[in-house]
Amino acid sequence: MTFQELNLIEPLKRAVAEKGYTTPTPIQQQAIPPALEGRDLMGCAQTGTGKTAAFTLPILQLLAAEPRTKGRRTIKALVLTPTRELAIQIDECCRDYARYTDIRHCVIFGGVNQRPQVDALQRGIDLLVATPGRLLDLIGQGYVSLADIRFFVLDEADRMLDMGFIHDIRRILPLLPRERQTLFFSATMPDDIVKLANTMLRNPAHVTVTPPASVVETIRQSVLFAEKAEKRTLLASLLRERPESSVLVFSRTKHGADRIARILTKAGIEGRAIHGDKSQGARERAMNDFRSGACRVLIATDIAARGIDISELPLVINYDLPEVPETYVHRIGRTGRAGRDGQAIAFCSEEERPLLKDILKLTGLELDPDSGELAPAQNSRKKPAGKKPDTAQTGGQKQAEEKRAAQKQPAQSQAGQRPGRRKPQGQAPGDPKPQGQRTGGKQTPDGQQPQDKDAAARPARRRNRNRGRQKPDRQNAAAANTERRQDDRKSGSQKPARDKRETGSPEAPRKTQAPEKKKSGMGSWLSGILRPGRK
Repeated sequence: MTFQELNLIEPLKRAVAEKGYTTPTPIQQQAIPPALEGRDLMGCAQTGTGKTAAFTLPILQLLAAEPRTKGRRTIKALVLTPTRELAIQIDECCRDYARYTDIRHCVIFGGVNQRPQVDALQRGIDLLVATPGRLLDLIGQGYVSLADIRFFVLDEADRMLDMGFIHDIRRILPLLPRERQTLFFSATMPDDIVKLANTMLRNPAHVTVTPPASVVETIRQSVLFAEKAEKRTLLASLLRERPESSVLVFSRTKHGADRIARILTKAGIEGRAIHGDKSQGARERAMNDFRSGACRVLIATDIAARGIDISELPLVINYDLPEVPETYVHRIGRTGRAGRDGQAIAFCSEEERPLLKDILKLTGLELDPDSGELAPAQNSRKKPAGKKPDTAQTGGQKQAEEKRAAQKQPAQSQAGQRPGRRKPQGQAPGDPKPQGQRTGGKQTPDGQQPQDKDAAARPARRRNRNRGRQKPDRQNAAAANTERRQDDRKSGSQKPARDKRETGSPEAPRKTQAPEKKKSGMGSWLSGILRPGRK
């Protein structure tokens, strides 16, 4: 498919051709036709996929078809975006594509004097590109009215949520007419974004292109392990060795971006830092110097780099690994655009290894320990259908089956052993059970099954009958014992306790059976545990 087949008007075709574009990207092929039909659109696409042209071209064509009214022009289209850089980029695209039409547009954002923006609004415009904060400010001051909006675009919706603009969006939506066409774009679709889209869209056309892991297939990725103190030297030497015209370096913090810029300046390498604490003028100068080649290295934080769009960026360096793995995909998406080859290098310290692990899990990549290159994981590749696995792949399964069979065999060969009952510690599966061990609460000799309940209860009943016969002799036995103790005190000697059994008193049979009754399989079981450990 070519742009000639997208039913664009001649002024837009001419502008696109002058930009050197002949074949629309997948997001443009899928989004432009339903947008030209007036349908709401929900698009999921990463940065660098041609998303900006996918909504600016149809909106410009629909605006060109609007009848002109006398008097000052009112705003008919609104594009809402999270960052100043991205707003400027979208406005530049509108300028390039609308050059052969009479459509007027302007961009408003915070951090600069609002007077020039107010002057442009008062002259009358058709299309407004804005950030949420400055838009609400000018609405409150009466310089902006959204009553005549026909086309509304919410770009980078997930970034809006991350940056805390979701409340501003909820304040802006009630100010828009209900009868409008809405184009909704987001790089990711979490639940909160889907809920927001459902409140804004009516029977939308859904457009989804290449997931995050696919966007970076043309990018050669690698990891260099270095501690924090070593990263600055590594970065300087890496930039000296590579003659790339422009390099984008990502820092996790604003302070870190400024520090990296100072390090490069001391090393004789021209670099600029860009982040939220920089004034708008300083950020624009840094971007202009980077685009013109006056400085070949741009150091940026994630939010500041969101709107950076350099068509030919050969190298991206992650000086610090991001804490959110999805951010890594956004970072390296700055290179390798429009089918071009790119390279991404990540510095990783010891404490950043967990972050690297999360990135590998998200992208389905694995690290080559020898070369440091990142490549698709082997286990993520599908095996050809019908192909039999080789012996090397099934060896582990055979070992597992043999192990399970070995565990089942001794359990079946032992008599009297209940399935699942834990064996005493120190006893091998094939060893005989210690004598007197409990099995179901009964004592069982080796190799014999436990007796029935009546047989086990008979000795106890006999002892009870003997005790009944011996009751009349207990008084005589007590008197004999008392007399013997008195004789022992007079003689100054005490006899051992076993002499008590030698007197032939009726107590002797009962006393000799008591220890045997207390002795049980538990004692033998404990001795089976402790005995093997003694030397």
